[in-house]
Amino acid sequence: MVLHRLARIFLAASLGSLGCAQSRTEPSAAASARAAPVASAPPSPSAEPDTVSQASPAYDGGAPVEPSSAKVVDGAKLRARHIARLESDRSPVTVLTGESALELGQRLCESVVPRREPGVPVLVKPNLCGFDGFKVVSKPGGDDGVAGRVTDAEFTRGVVRCLKARGHRRIVVADGCGNSHEHWLRAVELSGYARMTAEEQVPLVALDDDGVFDKTGDQPGKPLRVSGLEKTHVPTLLMPKLLAEALETGLFVSVPKIKAHRYSVVSLGIKGMQGTVMRSEATPAYNQKWRMHEELKAYLGRRKRGEPEDRAQYVASLEAFAERMVDVLELSLPDAVLAEGVPAMAGDGFQTLRRVPGGVAIGGTNPVLVDRVGAEYLGLWNNAELAQQLGGHRTSPLIELAARRYGVPLAKPELIGDGALSLKKPRATFFKALAPFTIPPAPAAAEAPTAHARRVTASPQIDGKLEPAWLETPAISWQTDYSGADTGIRTTARFLWADSALFALFELEGTGSNTDTSRPVALERDKLYQEDCVELFLAPSASQPSRYFEVELGPFGHFFDLEIGGYGKVSKSEWSSKLTIAVARNEAARTAIVEARIASADVTSALAAGARLPLALYRMEGKAPRNYLAWRPARTPKPNFHLAEGFGTLIIDP
Repeated sequence: MVLHRLARIFLAASLGSLGCAQSRTEPSAAASARAAPVASAPPSPSAEPDTVSQASPAYDGGAPVEPSSAKVVDGAKLRARHIARLESDRSPVTVLTGESALELGQRLCESVVPRREPGVPVLVKPNLCGFDGFKVVSKPGGDDGVAGRVTDAEFTRGVVRCLKARGHRRIVVADGCGNSHEHWLRAVELSGYARMTAEEQVPLVALDDDGVFDKTGDQPGKPLRVSGLEKTHVPTLLMPKLLAEALETGLFVSVPKIKAHRYSVVSLGIKGMQGTVMRSEATPAYNQKWRMHEELKAYLGRRKRGEPEDRAQYVASLEAFAERMVDVLELSLPDAVLAEGVPAMAGDGFQTLRRVPGGVAIGGTNPVLVDRVGAEYLGLWNNAELAQQLGGHRTSPLIELAARRYGVPLAKPELIGDGALSLKKPRATFFKALAPFTIPPAPAAAEAPTAHARRVTASPQIDGKLEPAWLETPAISWQTDYSGADTGIRTTARFLWADSALFALFELEGTGSNTDTSRPVALERDKLYQEDCVELFLAPSASQPSRYFEVELGPFGHFFDLEIGGYGKVSKSEWSSKLTIAVARNEAARTAIVEARIASADVTSALAAGARLPLALYRMEGKAPRNYLAWRPARTPKPNFHLAEGFGTLIIDP
């Protein structure tokens, strides 16, 4: 079964897949009998959202699925072959570092993926569906609900190009999620997969189907029956034809996102296999993924009713989920796992995301070992705090169970690659679980930081140079982002004052070129915040901290200023800071100095010896990934600079 290029557009439009959207529909019974894309009926009145993977809109199922009888997958044969491989494969795990997702995808693929004959079918499965739902983006660069949660499309492009370079031409990119084709279309558009696969001329396929969206020919039709699963925890599994073909005669490459997961602790190679199979208890089969963790329903029901939390019940449900997912791994074992972390994501994997500084790719041919290394990278391996919360489990129960079942030693996996040494040091941890706990626990509110402005009698020359007057004033620096995570991108600030002006100097490390240099620097630059810049928020009165002035300064000399009348509410966009700005850049060292003179009477009138003025400092840096750096992080789920929690104090020294 070869998927042709011309089929890609129809497949994307006609196969239901996105299982993680908040708004969902199910095909009607009448529509199920048709071959074309169908209308939908609302979920059952008793439906409850699946808060783990959003894979199904309802716990109530319809009639049992009647899978394709054209072929029955020999599950016993597959399991025997895969178990033997899991028990014997002790190959090293490759850890690579870099800033380019595309290059990391190519390099890791070349290092890890086994070589096959060019004519065999190749299935590349990214994590395309690991998010809760779409979000309305209020400003450029805002959170669309998808970014950071799914595998970067450029990383997958790198894998595809690596495979093409080996002569492969029967490459398909696919994932299974469990929703309508409308949601699938939106997901692949927002994530960049629609554009990427079109440019690379490879099919993009929603694995999920049970006849509802079928067409004839080379399209994936009803899933196949799988024999030999009677004694497993997943006796009713169905397998997509594409996957069956790749497992039987081709090459299967899993390309997950490296991220924490609020239920399974981490989402990597083992957890990612949930997108490859379906259940036949009810139709549509692609909406039955919730049954993989069906015990969780009772726990969530207790919490919804306001009853006391039963942690033992939660852990038991997670252990049952682990049993099923390891059974799935035996059946649906990838030939290689190439995990993308550009950047990796701590938090819960869905609503609370925290970038792990740097870019990494982790890969190997044994998913158990890859997951173990990925968990360590996230600080979620051998974690004592996690064990206290999860009944003794010191990492994901999926990893622990798979290791026990196949005798995989986890203590010291062999690591190779330029990133191997990064795992020799203790890793920071941030994990927010579906159960009510966070690691580490939320810290107490930190005391507001302070900066000092030193008085000068002779104004410094605004030339972008660090002259002696600047070196004599106290400096402050930060490299945290809005969530409090350490980015490794350092910013240093200094302040001087005179009766005539407030002076600021910023030293930027790790600066790039995310600036439209064709725009003139002599004119005020609207929406400068969409590019690289530092931001200074200063309130002229501590008694009215929500009224402040915002000055944006770019590393190429661009600027923008305005008055804010209430946290985040523009009062006067025409306000002028009476700004003088100069910059100096070192392209080779990726550093810059931005020096500014603010002479507005609104500011100078507040400059009195001993005054304590509310001050916030921010920096936007880079494009992919985009970093939102904060002197005082407000620790919000997504960037929001206009909050009282983000302000410190500027002390005007005598």
